[in-house]
Amino acid sequence: MLAAAVLVTGCEAIPEGSSAGGGAGSGRDARAVSPLKNPDGTGPGLAPVTGEADRAAAVALIERVTTKGRGPRTGYDREDFGYAWKDTADGVPLARNGCDTRNDLLRRDGQNLRFRSGSDCVVVALTLADPYTGKTIEWRKQDAAEVQIDHVVPLSYSWQMGAARWPRHKREQLANDTLNLIPVDGRTNSAKSDSGPASWLPPDKRIRCAYAVRFAQVALKYEMPVTAPDKRMMLRQCGG
Repeated sequence: MLAAAVLVTGCEAIPEGSSAGGGAGSGRDARAVSPLKNPDGTGPGLAPVTGEADRAAAVALIERVTTKGRGPRTGYDREDFGYAWKDTADGVPLARNGCDTRNDLLRRDGQNLRFRSGSDCVVVALTLADPYTGKTIEWRKQDAAEVQIDHVVPLSYSWQMGAARWPRHKREQLANDTLNLIPVDGRTNSAKSDSGPASWLPPDKRIRCAYAVRFAQVALKYEMPVTAPDKRMMLRQCGG
């Protein structure tokens, strides 16, 4: 049983780097939204998909994803998706709001937010209920790598599934789209690397169907296939 922590979102400004420390407990964000009810990714977190009707809807959504073999990684470069966390990737939520994508996502999913002195954008401390592990992370900017922004559909994966032939603006959208981005535990994200669902799933089994749905939502939005093993694994997580 996980204890539910009641956390109040704040906006106290503190000097960057002035608050140290951290630690991890366990819990789940009560604000987290099911991907079925969050089709643009602007809601916080990733809540489990539960109930017979929702799991059936999840299977139906995943079934719409097309499949093909994974192509070579030849020519892949992160810069082909624009510089990291640019605010000017038009056509996605939160673009051109004066705050870079990374901080937008920290503000979306974090609680007990603290900002750099004089800024309402740059987050320097927060509490994150990590959806992938189920643990609570007390994050400080001086330990930046402890929380990373995961591309649910990894950029390298997308390159191998057709993004190598996309126009640059479409790749920049994928890289900065709230639908494809979740703040998570850094070590867990590093372990995922550019894996598809057949090779990697979140450690917390309760969230795996939701993760599969989000992967499918991104694939459908960008008209991108997944591999047949990935689709089978996605369906399996939701009972399909």
